[in-house]
Amino acid sequence: MQQLDNEQLIQTAQQFGTPLYIYHSEKITEQHQKLKAAFYKPNTKIFFACKALTNISILTHIKNIGCNIDCSSINEVKLAIHVGFSTKNILYTSNGIAFKEIEEAKKLGVNITIDSLSNLAKFGEKFGNTYPLSLRIRPNIMGGGNLQISTGHDESKFGIPVTQLDQILQTVQQHNINVEGLHIHTGSDIDDIEVFIKGIEVLFEILHHFPNLKFIDLGSGFKVKYKATDKGTDINLLAQKIYEDFENHPAAKDLEIWFEPGKFLVSESGYFITQVNVIKHNEEATFIGIDSGFNHLIRPMFYGSYHTIKNISNPLGEAKEYAVVGNLCETDTFAWQRKIEETKEGDYLCFYNAGAYGFEMSSNFNSRFKPAEVLFKNNEPYLIRKRDEFEDLLHKQIMI
Repeated sequence: MQQLDNEQLIQTAQQFGTPLYIYHSEKITEQHQKLKAAFYKPNTKIFFACKALTNISILTHIKNIGCNIDCSSINEVKLAIHVGFSTKNILYTSNGIAFKEIEEAKKLGVNITIDSLSNLAKFGEKFGNTYPLSLRIRPNIMGGGNLQISTGHDESKFGIPVTQLDQILQTVQQHNINVEGLHIHTGSDIDDIEVFIKGIEVLFEILHHFPNLKFIDLGSGFKVKYKATDKGTDINLLAQKIYEDFENHPAAKDLEIWFEPGKFLVSESGYFITQVNVIKHNEEATFIGIDSGFNHLIRPMFYGSYHTIKNISNPLGEAKEYAVVGNLCETDTFAWQRKIEETKEGDYLCFYNAGAYGFEMSSNFNSRFKPAEVLFKNNEPYLIRKRDEFEDLLHKQIMI
């Protein structure tokens, strides 16, 4: 497994300052190779769900290793084009957006997925069968690590409910819309491969209604292991079962199979390095106060997500129980009652699996600067985003 060592992390933190996001390009490559090895058939395409991490140096690396890209906004589409992705390798998956954004995606010439009856009708009225699209279907299946990251259940905003198939078909037939793909995505952190199989079964039941079908997009949601005891998605077994299902279905055996992994490709490549500001002792807990907060890494407060945290300055120290908290004027807790190597002020703490939805969801809350980002390539660190400066807080503000 590709991994940066403590010395590299500390030296990089000292060079570029903390807090700091560090990514390892070789780990991203390794994860992509794992997917390509599992889903080895030529009819299978991998699209990086770039909402996880959109730094243009990361996107360039993704392109250079031969991966396609999935975008959730028109600006992500423009970033993909900016770094050189061919439009045929860009997938735009809309969600609750204004139709003008779909029009812009069509003008740019990328693959388009539509997830509402309203925008489907607007598309048909304006473009008819002149431009192919795919439909995001909500399968009414619960899947994912928790409700906040489950997207396929019957109360989810995502996709067109499969129960509205008659309305879908009526709109498609009325405007002679060219549906070339069916899309499904049930959530994130899915370790039970039967969730994927159930989703396939839903699509298999309806695919005969779409004679121009060329691909089925199964989204992603592959679970990443955050703890040693976690069970990740067995992608090799999943690939075997998916290939068997497609091969055994006469109408599906010649279809392409698309996936949109985000976290799986970049999460393990990321390290978030912070420095300890203060140690506070009281009757309830010993607090490690670090030079960051949920303005830089919101996942633990937002999702209740878990990140392994280690004191890379004292890796052999005796493990003690701490609460790791941020420096914001808000309740700002990264970990509670967590065993971490004995820690003192000035030490460096590393948050692992920080490559996905870390910097991407950061903010300037409390008027604090966003951190820098560094990419390791061939054991050399390269600055790929400068740390904010005071002028960045003023940028685009207007004093009256």
